Amino acid sequence: MIRVLNKMELKIPEHIKNLIPYEPGKPIEELERELGIKDSIKMASNENPIGPSSKALKAIENSLSDIHRYPDGSGFYLKEAIAEYFNVKLSEIIIGNGSNEIIELAVRTFLNSGDEIVFADQSFIVYKLVTQAANCRGVVVPLKNFTHDLEKMAEAISEKTKMIFISNPNNPTGTAVGRGDVERFMGRLRDDIVIVFDEAYYEYVEMDDFPDTVRYIRDGKNVIVLRTFSKIYGMAGLRIGYGFAKEELVGYMDRVRQPFNVNSLAQTGAVAALKDSKHLKKSKEVNRKGKEYLYGEFNRLGIEYVPTEANFILVRVENGREIYNRLLKKGVIVRAMDGYKLPDYIRVTIGLSEENKRFIEALSEVDK
Repeated sequence: MIRVLNKMELKIPEHIKNLIPYEPGKPIEELERELGIKDSIKMASNENPIGPSSKALKAIENSLSDIHRYPDGSGFYLKEAIAEYFNVKLSEIIIGNGSNEIIELAVRTFLNSGDEIVFADQSFIVYKLVTQAANCRGVVVPLKNFTHDLEKMAEAISEKTKMIFISNPNNPTGTAVGRGDVERFMGRLRDDIVIVFDEAYYEYVEMDDFPDTVRYIRDGKNVIVLRTFSKIYGMAGLRIGYGFAKEELVGYMDRVRQPFNVNSLAQTGAVAALKDSKHLKKSKEVNRKGKEYLYGEFNRLGIEYVPTEANFILVRVENGREIYNRLLKKGVIVRAMDGYKLPDYIRVTIGLSEENKRFIEALSEVDK
């Protein structure tokens, strides 16, 4: 007699079962095939339209013959370059597979199940995802005039609060909080709360009173400052980010961090990118001119928008998802904002001059 064993049902935790994963866009080639279009432009993911530094590309090309070797697990040369560039200690730097990984590392390192994390509504969607994945409770605070309301965020803190995320400039609104607001906010916090300033768009900022958050680390605060090579440095495809924190916090996150988490090509390219000041300057100039052009066209067309400190603009239309689909058929890929509870908005990345003009032409035709 053959005994039939009952299959054990996998017991997936409820907080994982109910997790809605991030939904990436389709490759451009697949969209073109499905829609029967050609020469589409992608203005959806806040990438640098001029691409990476030629020096970074050359350095990557020269290192291809070594990709059979594991990367430097400590990221020594990259940390050395970052430390010199920003005047911080090597022991205060952590590198990750994009700054996204460091967000996850911070949550896994410093929080327990049931702890609370405070973050803004209509902010970077990954905060909500990592909070739920860690079985923590997200305390969501509405924006005020599309900007982080730091006063309300401070009021939302409870005994269970262990971490706060502040996206500055904020994705998807492009707004930023200034030095004075951050200073007052920091003065209201308990010492046992970890504050994460996510500054992925730091290099694009033009406001005069943008806060120097790294100084809080020098003052011994439990602050993590995140930056990335994905945006202005044009290396999104290589997935490399970095962060600053006091040595103690970095040491704990390094215990959780996987070995060889940043590939060798990314590290090599990032070191070279930091040394190319001309590429950085050109990228800023392309963004500034593109922003001025788009502002002018939106004003001419009577279209509302949110002034930005980043490389994208939040634009108000009648129906964001419908406008997104109409633009898609014209080969212009933007981001619909209904997933951020902003159904009447789209977010457009500031592109090259010809891309910006094509976007305006297409928007003028579909937004009627």
